[in-house]
Amino acid sequence: MRFAIITGASKGLGASIAERMITEKVGVIAVSRTENAELKEKASVNQVFYQHFSCNLAVPEEVEKCFHEILSLLDSKKPEITYVINNAGAIDPITTVGTLDHQALVQNVNVNLTAPMVITNTLLKLRGSKLKIVNVSSGAAERPIQGWSAYCSTKAGLNMFTETAAAELQTAGSDHEIIAFSPGIMDTDMQSTIRSSSKEAFFDLEKFKEYKEQGLLRPAETVANALVNLLFGDQVESGKIYRVNDLI
Repeated sequence: MRFAIITGASKGLGASIAERMITEKVGVIAVSRTENAELKEKASVNQVFYQHFSCNLAVPEEVEKCFHEILSLLDSKKPEITYVINNAGAIDPITTVGTLDHQALVQNVNVNLTAPMVITNTLLKLRGSKLKIVNVSSGAAERPIQGWSAYCSTKAGLNMFTETAAAELQTAGSDHEIIAFSPGIMDTDMQSTIRSSSKEAFFDLEKFKEYKEQGLLRPAETVANALVNLLFGDQVESGKIYRVNDLI
């Protein structure tokens, strides 16, 4: 028996990953503020385990409570392999340093960095199931993008957390694996948010509008399949930062 825990599973890349997992007869634990009814129906039709947990990942206390409940569920199910996809992400605030809204800044850090750290820390207490953890990163983790100081910083932090956790697991002789995955530019709601920002707040605004106009945004389904294919293979290198362009 295999399970997949997917944050941000209600739409975009998260929903596409969940759909593929259900097709592959992998039980899905979806974590998001709202539930995707189509996923629930697809799981029912395919006779695959599915459960949704409502959680606001911007609130660390909610994350801790939610994942202790998930940990108890997994203890009772005893899956052979548990895939953990820390997919949920926040792009806002999009603006230059000096004009950042502090509440939005804290929410960004909580969703993009604190939540995956808390989730990983909690689930590593699971016994009897191999964990394959994926932290969804971004190319923005590797270069400065004007207007994205929060997003770039949190994704860079997530990459370093991934590499450090992998080194610790290796030293401990654990067979758990943890990687980061950079999905590239996709046709999702996040891209819509980016395109709706202002030139003053986001220097590269016109470039991102051109991505959409020129059809350069990959479908989320394509990216999801590349990631799941990687996870189902035997060549995952723990601690590595994988980029979608190297997998497609």
